Amino acid sequence: MKVSIGIGGAASGGRREFDQHVEYVVEAEKLGVDTVWTAEAWGQDAISPLAYLAAKTDRIKLGTGILQISARTPSMTAMTALTLASLSNDRFILGLGASGPQVVEGLQGRPFKAPLTRMKETIDIIKLAFAGEKLAYVGKYHELPLPGGEGKALRLAQPGNENIPIYLATLGPKSLEFTGAVADGWLGTSFTPEHADAHLDHIKQGVEAAGRNLDDIDIQVGGTVAFGDDLDALVAPLRPGMAFTLGAMGSRKTNFYNDAYKRGGWSDAATEVQQLWVDGKREEAAARVPDEMVIQANLLGDAETIRQRIRAYKDSGVTTLRVQPAGKGLSERLETLGRVMDMVADLN
Repeated sequence: MKVSIGIGGAASGGRREFDQHVEYVVEAEKLGVDTVWTAEAWGQDAISPLAYLAAKTDRIKLGTGILQISARTPSMTAMTALTLASLSNDRFILGLGASGPQVVEGLQGRPFKAPLTRMKETIDIIKLAFAGEKLAYVGKYHELPLPGGEGKALRLAQPGNENIPIYLATLGPKSLEFTGAVADGWLGTSFTPEHADAHLDHIKQGVEAAGRNLDDIDIQVGGTVAFGDDLDALVAPLRPGMAFTLGAMGSRKTNFYNDAYKRGGWSDAATEVQQLWVDGKREEAAARVPDEMVIQANLLGDAETIRQRIRAYKDSGVTTLRVQPAGKGLSERLETLGRVMDMVADLN
């Protein structure tokens, strides 16, 4: 099992915040962390931080966790990925996701309809570029060159690179099957080891249909890591974030995160918390998040409990544990991360 971390997110972009992110990643590399993922959401973009980190690090892999397929044309996504791979000496991982209707339609001004078809077409075009082929493509939502105009099919000027891994952040059953069929890795969320089959069974179906091996796919899942003897005190700060995921990561009609938790055994809680959230009762929504739901989705407790949780993730099929180390400041977060690295090393 490997370990990865993340920076950025919906609230990213605060003044001087990035300086701490850089120090965190540099130190994480020294500890042996395999990959750092940059989030995009509606805060910082996911690309610029990686370009800077490529110059500040030597070994750690640099992944977008994730680029929204609606925010860039497929050709620009491919150009960006090829550029980052070149800048980082082939340490770049292209992580892609469809995002959700609130971001896609509200922020990007693009239709969210048929996200899986759009994802498939996007990856088709990206792979043409990675192979050094001309970008000639006819799909339902993407067509190159644009018909009826003066354009022609172009081949990117920079060399192709078919070794850039493509990871997908997917949650719906059909999207998970697609991940199993084509992706190099899965960036999972709304996951608990106790109900890993809610996600991994669909990935396995895609793997089998494509004639692949599940070992070909890096399963990256995890959560917040916090050491302590008072479990209630560790759970409490995570309730609002869980309520946000269940209630705000999507619309009243479409919330893939909520749906995934429902498949994972939390149907009643997910439904109730979402209803309270969308009705504007956010504090009550957070209060209704079950303790056990937070515990199963994270790694909380004393050293032996967290060691057992790491083993549970590994036994469930997770190959890279993606962690968010808790701590009041950078030094405490790094201390937590170091303890996790030691436990994973012992387990391996």
